Amino acid sequence: MPQQSRPPIPSRPVFARFYSKVAGPALVKAGVTEHRRRLLAGLSGEVVEIGAGNGLNFPHYPGEVTRLLAVEPEPHLRELAVRSARSAAVPIQVVDGRAEQLPAEDASFDAAVVCLTLCSVADPHAALAELHRVLRPGGQLRFFEHVCADSPAMRRTQQVLDATVWPLLMGGCHVSRDTRAAIAAAGFRLTELETFSFPDTRLPSPAATHILGTARREPPGAS
Repeated sequence: MPQQSRPPIPSRPVFARFYSKVAGPALVKAGVTEHRRRLLAGLSGEVVEIGAGNGLNFPHYPGEVTRLLAVEPEPHLRELAVRSARSAAVPIQVVDGRAEQLPAEDASFDAAVVCLTLCSVADPHAALAELHRVLRPGGQLRFFEHVCADSPAMRRTQQVLDATVWPLLMGGCHVSRDTRAAIAAAGFRLTELETFSFPDTRLPSPAATHILGTARREPPGAS
C-alpha cells in the first residue's frame, strides 16, 4: 500500500449536511435510484466503493457481494453511512479514508464503484490509479459520474464555473472533468458506456451530462 503522505481533506460539514438532507433526497426525487441500481447490478465478490457518502448505494448492492469496503472521508456522512450499513443485505465495513490513498492491499478486490464522486476528489487521476492498484486483474470498475458536456459552449461555461464559484458552493465538486478520458488514461479498458442527461429538465444545467458504465483492469500482458 502506498505510504506517501497527502494534505488533509478540507472539512465541509455544512455541505455534508446539505447533501444528506437536501441534495440527496432531491436526486432521489429526480430518479437517481434507477441509475444506482443499474450501476450495481450483477456485482459479486469483494467490492470497494470510494466516496460512499451517507450510504445511498448500500440498499442496492446484490446479495452476491460478499464484502463491501466503503471509504468516506467526511465525518458526518461517514457516521450516516455506518447507520445505513447496519440494515444492508450485504456485509459492509465503513472506513475513514481518501480515494487517493486507499486503505487496502494491492489486487484485493473483484470490483470497484465510483458514484458521483470523481467530480469532487482532489486528484481524480490519483484516485483512479489507486482503484487500478487495488483491483484484481480482470476486475471491474463501475462508474456513474457527471462529466464535461459535449457542447463547446457549455464546456466553456463549466470551465468558468470550476474556476470561480462552483467548487466553493458545491463541496469541492467540478463540472468540467473529462472522467471518461481519465478512466482510460489510468489503464482501464472501457467495456460499457452510456451518456445521458440527468436530471432531464428543460433548462440546461452545467452538471447534467452523466456517464454510466463499466471498465476492466486488464490482466498483465493483455492486448
